[in-house]
Formats: sequence, C-alpha cells, structure tokens
Amino acid sequence: MRTVTLEVGSREAVTRRTLAAFSGRKQGAYLSFATPELLWSVLTARRWDILRAMAGAGSMSIRDAARRVRRDVKTVRGDVRALLDAGILRRTANGKFEFPYDAVRVSFTLKAA
Repeated sequence: MRTVTLEVGSREAVTRRTLAAFSGRKQGAYLSFATPELLWSVLTARRWDILRAMAGAGSMSIRDAARRVRRDVKTVRGDVRALLDAGILRRTANGKFEFPYDAVRVSFTLKAA
C-alpha cells in the first residue's frame, strides 16, 4: 500500500528528513505544511472527498472525479487546481489527474498555547 503522510512540520524537520534521504535512508512520502491552519485551508472537507474518491483509482479526468463525488464539474475543477498547486495531486502525461497513493496519514501535534 502506498501511503503519503501529510504533516505540520518545521523547516528543520523537513531538512533533516531530506538529508537522511540523501544519505540513503528511506523516508516514505511526505507533504509538509508550515502550520495546522495552512493544512486545513488546503484540505477542506470537499477536497478530502476528492482525495478519497481518487485514492488508489489511477488517473482520471475532472469530470470523472466530479461524478465520483457527486458535485458540479466547475467546483471540482477549482478544488483540483488547489490540490495541484499544493502538490497533492499531479497531472499525468495524458492530461488527466492522479492521487498516486492508496492511503493518507495526517500527522501533527497540538501543543498548549
């Protein structure tokens, strides 16, 4: 199973993981966000629905994704654009889109103010 971890992480943590990867240690797939607020602004409930519909499904068109989540193509197009811009989805060679993972793990720690 291919899993991506969405995390709230510091620049130092990302640098540490990158250096470990360069030295040959497997790190897995990570997408890092600077703050929890940024993570939740990118991953809205409707965008989670799109990821759920696309997970493990291979490439698909925006129209296919809209059918799967039972939403209007125009609004799904906007959400797909936001997910592309965040690096969560990617465009395939045939012009479709894919979420190349079967599962998503979200990792962050909430600390007292």
